[in-house]
Amino acid sequence: MEITKGSLPGSAHQEPRQGRPRPVLRSRRAALVLALAGTGAFTGAAVLAGMLPQGTDGSPAPGPAASSGPAPAPGAPGIGDPLMPLAGNGGYTVRRYTLDFDWRAPRTPFAAGAAIRATATQSLSRFDLDFAGNTLRKVTVDGAPAAAVRDGDELVVTPAKPIPRGSTFTVRVAYTADPTQRRHRDDAIQDYGWVPTSDGTVVCAQPDGAKMIFPANDHPSLRAPVTFRISTPPGLDAVANGRLVESVRRPDGRVRWTYDSEQPIAPQLVQMAIGKFTFVHSTGPRGLPLRDVVPDGLVGDTETYRSLTTEHLAWLERRLGPYPFRRYGVLVGDTDLPVALETQSLSVVPKDDLLGERVDAERNLVHELTHHWMGDSVAIRRWSDLWLSEGHARFYERLYSGEHGGAGLEDAMRAAYEQHDQWRRDEGAPAAPTEPTLFKVMRYDGSALVLFALREKVGAETFDRIERSWVTKYRGRAAGTREFIALASQVAGEDLNTFLNPWLYGPHTPPMPGHPDWQVDPVED
Repeated sequence: MEITKGSLPGSAHQEPRQGRPRPVLRSRRAALVLALAGTGAFTGAAVLAGMLPQGTDGSPAPGPAASSGPAPAPGAPGIGDPLMPLAGNGGYTVRRYTLDFDWRAPRTPFAAGAAIRATATQSLSRFDLDFAGNTLRKVTVDGAPAAAVRDGDELVVTPAKPIPRGSTFTVRVAYTADPTQRRHRDDAIQDYGWVPTSDGTVVCAQPDGAKMIFPANDHPSLRAPVTFRISTPPGLDAVANGRLVESVRRPDGRVRWTYDSEQPIAPQLVQMAIGKFTFVHSTGPRGLPLRDVVPDGLVGDTETYRSLTTEHLAWLERRLGPYPFRRYGVLVGDTDLPVALETQSLSVVPKDDLLGERVDAERNLVHELTHHWMGDSVAIRRWSDLWLSEGHARFYERLYSGEHGGAGLEDAMRAAYEQHDQWRRDEGAPAAPTEPTLFKVMRYDGSALVLFALREKVGAETFDRIERSWVTKYRGRAAGTREFIALASQVAGEDLNTFLNPWLYGPHTPPMPGHPDWQVDPVED
């Protein structure tokens, strides 16, 4: 195990490379249109101008669309997810995000920028980005000033020239980031967005909070690699998903940290944290690089539970196959927010979880780690498929805990079975949530119960083959409920639609295979 204070540079430092469907009709509000040619000066603009990438990931400005092709048209303001109709955007595919953050101090606005390299999937007259709050400064497309209109959480960009279908283009957005932005949900998520700490921040973007951090194509099925370039004052460290490429101290004492996500990442799984950190490096199964990021005063007190990661990885790999990313670690959240989050390759776990009882700590640690197979690697296709992500994480969390001193899996599932009709009434069936009930208990224990029922139906050995097949076939891809039922049927050698559909969509809880004595409690108003 190697412990470093922030990996701070004397010179450049490098880590070694290790091997919703209703159409939405809206009128554009008469928002401020930015006349961007020669405008957009702002405090910190000189700093930002030096931060934004120039020329390396753009392409020449496209000419007008060929006359023989379809006329340019606006990209859709969302991908049509029934639960979040404006999540994501139509008309293009993001190829890479390059994000620049000139961090100053907690709760203090700072200069930021995003370069988004994308490919048009239609001939575009304009397109949207998901972007909430923050002060917009300037937008360009392939170096030319572009008009930009704020419409709620949408940023509507009209380039100087239409973008032909198939063309690669780069949109750059300069803005002043507001690190006080947070939103609230009345479910397991609670507060999300920028989450302040005593000396910095952590990011909790799930489910749709990435747009408070940077302009994005913000849907869990839409992924792209991310380059982070974060500047911090002397004495503060920065971390983000993936690999530390370099950290360079500037003449003014500020440090610029560059991270590469290494693999495509959904916006809701982005992490960027700033604080006084200690970086704890070790090695997991098969030489997997492990990196924990711990506030300085919490290193010793959290070591006991953090050191269990290698055991957790080995346990999950025996069931799900090789860990699907190039590194892993735990970011200890020094906040009052009691929510853990599976940010890709660097899970956030609140300090209180790591300072309490071992059974509770391990449940959260295993839950977030499981997501790296179920939710991070195999992404959900639509928000209604969330049961596949949270249900699997809860199932393996409960299975592990039952083998390591916690309540047994069968006891936990029987308790969930008793309450299942009540949850169905209050929160929707496992695969039929509403937007407000997305992260309610039905998507956790209620969905784990569906997996338990499937295992009871087909047997543990067949169930394990279904699980391994799922994470193997859809690794690095998005998949949903229909694909899961089809694959489970194929592996089991029987049509499981008639069994799983009532569990996933029905108004009442079906009988539990092998447990005729299990009873559902009456529903209370």
